[in-house]
Amino acid sequence: MSAVVTPSMVHRWTRASRIAAWTSAIVLLGFAVLPGLLGAGAVDRLTALFIYVIMAAMWNALAGYGGLVSVGQQVFFALGAYFTVRLAETNIDPFIAMILASIVVAAVSYPLSLVMLRLKGGEFAIGMWVVSALTHLCVNLDSLIQGETGRSLISLNAYDAGSRRDIIYWLALIAMAGLLIGLFTLLRSCIGTAIQAIRDNEDAAGSLGIDVVRTKRIIFVLAAFGTGVAGALWLASATSFQPKTYFSVQWTAYMIFMVLVGGIGRFEGAILGAVIFFVIETWFGALGVWYLIGLGLVALLFSLLLPRGLWGEIETRFGISLMPVGYRLEIPNQSIRE
Repeated sequence: MSAVVTPSMVHRWTRASRIAAWTSAIVLLGFAVLPGLLGAGAVDRLTALFIYVIMAAMWNALAGYGGLVSVGQQVFFALGAYFTVRLAETNIDPFIAMILASIVVAAVSYPLSLVMLRLKGGEFAIGMWVVSALTHLCVNLDSLIQGETGRSLISLNAYDAGSRRDIIYWLALIAMAGLLIGLFTLLRSCIGTAIQAIRDNEDAAGSLGIDVVRTKRIIFVLAAFGTGVAGALWLASATSFQPKTYFSVQWTAYMIFMVLVGGIGRFEGAILGAVIFFVIETWFGALGVWYLIGLGLVALLFSLLLPRGLWGEIETRFGISLMPVGYRLEIPNQSIRE
């Protein structure tokens, strides 16, 4: 009798993840044709869902993978909307203005990262909130915005309501798909591995030759860009920009809620959390303050009972990974041969 040892194998894709990837592509194609089949209300709600997915994925990238917990991400959300209004006032098509505004947000976030990434832990989290508050005050000084009076995206009136709604829907869908694919690709690259190494132990990552500051800056700028896209899309849906609304910390609270419930540090978790938040908002959003209290209680219960989030528990219990960003080691059992 002799023991035959089958060598261990390292996998990145599994059968389940391949099925999930093809299913996701089919679902996205299905979403693309829905505006012609659904009413105006349903199209608006799905647009909101796509924006929520973007917001959750970006905060999860920053905090879940990069280890940079921010409570001031609303600054990029608000700036995405603000720069859209500003650029549209120069006679740029509003939809082109949305794209340019998101790029401007990314450009603004770069020099900001030179300062903010010197902070760690709670200092970074509070520092981002302070940046948001200061930026809010600066935007209020803009004569175009007129303080908290705000400004409407008037140039959207050049499009009829139906066409405008469909264009915003498709832009949100394309932005969501593009950002998720881009983030997924980044996390599976050497940079993604470095980002997660820094999250786990920054000093150890630096000792291995990883450029810590440069790597953190990449995820910081990406998260700012994606959040800016979400802000520009939200403005297009709402048509009016009021600083107090867009700079509200509730937007970051929503991001944190979605990621905590879905599963922080899990690619699928952010998407699942956004869907859960969307369902809760759709069913209970009209309850006002009780809805917000309910969100807080749900987040508290998940933190106490399911600290890894819903998808984290599923992944741990059943070993299911639909969108793996790391590697999977398969250690087969020894077989016996005579």
